[in-house]
Amino acid sequence: MGAPDTASELAAEVSAAAQREEVTVGTAESLTGGRISCLLAAAPSASQWYRGGIVAYSREVKYGLLGVPVGPVVSQDSARAMATGAARLLGADLLVAVTGSGGPDPQDGHDPGTVWFGLFDRGTVTTEPQHFSGGPEAVVARTTVRALEMLAQCLR
Repeated sequence: MGAPDTASELAAEVSAAAQREEVTVGTAESLTGGRISCLLAAAPSASQWYRGGIVAYSREVKYGLLGVPVGPVVSQDSARAMATGAARLLGADLLVAVTGSGGPDPQDGHDPGTVWFGLFDRGTVTTEPQHFSGGPEAVVARTTVRALEMLAQCLR
């Protein structure tokens, strides 16, 4: 069997691994607008391991709910704060956060396709920048897949 390459297959991999490892999973999303959460919620036995997701699309929600520092939201600091804040609110052991400029226009001085990921893994937070080409739909799709890959990699 080859490595999973679709978002649904990755979500199913996260499901199996989360159950095996007995960890809970959550999301904090901005530019993906809940797409990652939808895939995880539709994965097998989601009620046993999926804590939920927070879609913090507006700056004010990021600042007020998730504790993102006031300022640019397409940033490493934003991704880190989103991951930490959402993990605390949801009580998740493992959580991926995404923030970025989906396009078609730049945001916070960043070209479309600029994405920051935050990964909360049982108390430790790491961040990862990426740049995806294509229009807004392609950026969202690629961001979704990468976020699911990050969760799956933590559980392998």
